Amino acid sequence: MLQFTTAQIAMGQEAVDKSAALDLLAARLVEDGLVAEGYLAGLQAREQQGSTYLGQGIAIPHGTPQTRDQVFATGVCLMQFPAGVDWGDGQIVHLAIAIAARSDEHLRLLQQLTRALGEGDLSVALSQADSAEAVLQLLQGAPRELLLDERSIGLGVAADDFDDLLWQGARLLRRADCVESGFITHLHRAEPLPLGHGLWLVASDQAVRQPALAFVTPQQPLRHLDRPLAGLFCLAAHGEAQAPLLDRLCSLLIEGRAQDLLRASDVRAVLALLGGEVPGDWPSARITLANPHGLHARPAKVLAQLAKEFPGEVRVRLVDGVGSPVSAKSLSKLLGLGARRGQVLEFSVEPAIADALPALLAAVEGGLGEEVEPLAALAPLPSEPVATTLAAPVAGSTIQGVAAAPGIAAGPAHVQLQQHFDYPLRGESPGHELQRLEAALLQVRNDIEALIRRSEVSAIREIFVTHQEMLADPGLAEEVGLRLRQGESAPAAWLAVIDTAARQQESLQDALLAERAADLRDVGRRVLMQLCGISETPEPKQPYVLVMAEVGPSDVARLDPSRVAGILTARGGATAHSAIVARALGIPAVVGAGDAVLLIAPGTALLLDGQRGRATVDPATEQLEKALAERDRREKALRAAHARRFEPAVTQDGHAVEVFANIGESAGIDAVVEQGAEGVGLLRTELIFMAHPQLPDEAAQEAEYRRVLDGLAGRPLVVRTLDVGGDKPLPYWPIAKEENPFLGVRGIRLTLQRPQVMESQLRALLRAAGDRPLRIMFPMVGQLEEWREARRMVDRLLAQIPVSDLQVGIMIEVPSAALLAPVLAAEVDFFSIGTNDLTQYTLAIDRGHPSLSAQADGLHPAVLNLIDMTVRAAHAHGKWVGVCGELAADPQAVPLLLGLDVDELSVAARSIAEVKAQVRALGIEQARGLARQALALGSAADVRALVEK
Repeated sequence: MLQFTTAQIAMGQEAVDKSAALDLLAARLVEDGLVAEGYLAGLQAREQQGSTYLGQGIAIPHGTPQTRDQVFATGVCLMQFPAGVDWGDGQIVHLAIAIAARSDEHLRLLQQLTRALGEGDLSVALSQADSAEAVLQLLQGAPRELLLDERSIGLGVAADDFDDLLWQGARLLRRADCVESGFITHLHRAEPLPLGHGLWLVASDQAVRQPALAFVTPQQPLRHLDRPLAGLFCLAAHGEAQAPLLDRLCSLLIEGRAQDLLRASDVRAVLALLGGEVPGDWPSARITLANPHGLHARPAKVLAQLAKEFPGEVRVRLVDGVGSPVSAKSLSKLLGLGARRGQVLEFSVEPAIADALPALLAAVEGGLGEEVEPLAALAPLPSEPVATTLAAPVAGSTIQGVAAAPGIAAGPAHVQLQQHFDYPLRGESPGHELQRLEAALLQVRNDIEALIRRSEVSAIREIFVTHQEMLADPGLAEEVGLRLRQGESAPAAWLAVIDTAARQQESLQDALLAERAADLRDVGRRVLMQLCGISETPEPKQPYVLVMAEVGPSDVARLDPSRVAGILTARGGATAHSAIVARALGIPAVVGAGDAVLLIAPGTALLLDGQRGRATVDPATEQLEKALAERDRREKALRAAHARRFEPAVTQDGHAVEVFANIGESAGIDAVVEQGAEGVGLLRTELIFMAHPQLPDEAAQEAEYRRVLDGLAGRPLVVRTLDVGGDKPLPYWPIAKEENPFLGVRGIRLTLQRPQVMESQLRALLRAAGDRPLRIMFPMVGQLEEWREARRMVDRLLAQIPVSDLQVGIMIEVPSAALLAPVLAAEVDFFSIGTNDLTQYTLAIDRGHPSLSAQADGLHPAVLNLIDMTVRAAHAHGKWVGVCGELAADPQAVPLLLGLDVDELSVAARSIAEVKAQVRALGIEQARGLARQALALGSAADVRALVEK
């Protein structure tokens, strides 16, 4: 992202006119190696299209899209002209900021710049500045207006103590983009100030982007430092920006009106008391921006001029943005939105000029003076209806999808297409619409509660507990309430808020958050069905194969497994919650098979192979009979394997492999042992941390680990230390947003930054171990020094808490660790290969990607070669190697892992008996020969074909 520095600023420049100034700027960009010689023509052409004067004595000349190929590197240069340069129309420029950008980076710079400018005129100060530092300070330190609006108020939030309430206040400021992620840490260090009447104030000026005030009240009265805690002000301080507000707050307290604040039942009343921006009941409308380069200077100027024609106030905001609405009459404010093509603008106007909305929408639709390509001409988004050019799969054809839940299923297709919701956009009255929404929410909560009581599978219960939390999210309630007060109907307000929240999560390009977005849409759809009076489509009475675009978790959990033979979806990945639920219920599922499956005629015979990810349409009788016979053989083999689940896994020629279990919670340890586990090969300790509302102390952790060790009764326990980060955040451990959290601060990278957390976990593990076999492994190790730093910590603690049977190793998840295996093997006690992450990092494919996840196959020869390299390096030093990823339970992978001489396979408890049985049916030399052949192949498909043959 472009940033301003003093090195970019040239002071005391002179130019007789704009043309001469552009010559100077272009020469400086060339000199800095940012652009080619011809870039000057682009600067001149851009000025002919429209002035780049931004206001307050500042211009931002930049090239046209046609000259982007002349940009070598993104950058800027700034020139101060003390005497000024006439930029046209009498606009005098004292600071010109020339931009060289290969794409839309300059929009981010404009957003940064216009946020900093404020309302005052900097022209004189810029002309009189005597140093680059002074210019930079003017750009970065301009007065900022304090934010206090409906986004920074939280009434009746869930909080158990002062720290909880403080975190809720900081969260509001973070969501409004007023503070950095580190703000909460600085706020914790500040001294809270009691204001009386149960009100407290805590402030910090560190990590502040924009001055702002949050006010939060708890659901029930609390106490802090033995005093009442009924409301908390969290202040993001910045210079003197907060002085008027604090004066007003002091006046309220002196006048004895503190109780008015605490008795306020809605956000509007609080804002009125504090003098914040009270949301009005203004009519609003939305439109998608189609301009190819977004809302840059020329279309923004047209929009600002149109807005000025109306006598009242016109505001606009980005629907999927985090900023507050801005005046559409201000060119700098419009540029500060940074709006891009495809983003949705929401206009709101004073009631007296409601007729401005159609004119504004028409202008944006017309391109604001630019030729625009209609958005409808773009490729449809995955959430849009199936294109009419698709054809239904023909009889006898086989469709390849993503294997989501194993098993063979056959039955007629029961096709459920996405329901159409018809509702008015405007409501009868805010009170009536609120009653309707509350009734719908109550019904859905009751439905979910019934599902939780009915569900015997913990994975399903956990998902629906998450759905309950989503329904109780005060942030969603506040957003919906605001829209209802603006006159929207309950369905319109609810869907708009759910859609915006889901899009924000999806835009982060993170697989885990995308799955949560799918859950949010699932919950939202259930509430919308209640509001629109739509009931569930009745199930057929005979066993069937459910066909849907995307199956939500609540869809799957409502199904009767005795009647649902299988599930086939057009979209989705194997890691989605719907796939997790399908596996938990034992329903074979193939997902991500493409939109053509939605055109299958209801009642068409389908054959699913959930293990191979295949679906056959209207199979031949012989093919169907063969598949059903294979299903019968599999079920018979599974029953035989279960009967021998306690026997060791030894090949026909006497080679033994240990089969352990992967677990995430201590409560299920007895069931794991009952399934035949010879130990636990992966205890995911982050799930223990996620189950607590705050960081669990050593005693709580020790109790969890001791319960697992007690249940194992002398069998080994392999523990993965805390593995969280941007992709798996903890609610009480704020982590800075990252562009790609899978390549960011997670696993050992994060815990080494919080050594007190890691030490606490290690102490709890060592204390729980006693004389039982404990194996500790560190996740996401990619560098030798990371391992050594963690090992030093363990050795230091061992001097205080001795353990008789301890081994310390690392997970091989990062390709660099596998390549360093010959070096690491000399120091570690063991390796455990996490094939899920190793595969996605090796192949550069997000394993949760909706369209690419099928290609993220751990049997790719590149992954197998890294496993082979790891095993050979470990065995050369007498160390053992386990595999704890999903590959360890893949029937086609087991013979290859055995042939690569892996010592231990750690799988889900339900797969233990089957994996053991498969090992017993193999010979080690045969498996080694097969593995050698697989290493020489070129694709995962070739490897699977080899094993199948």
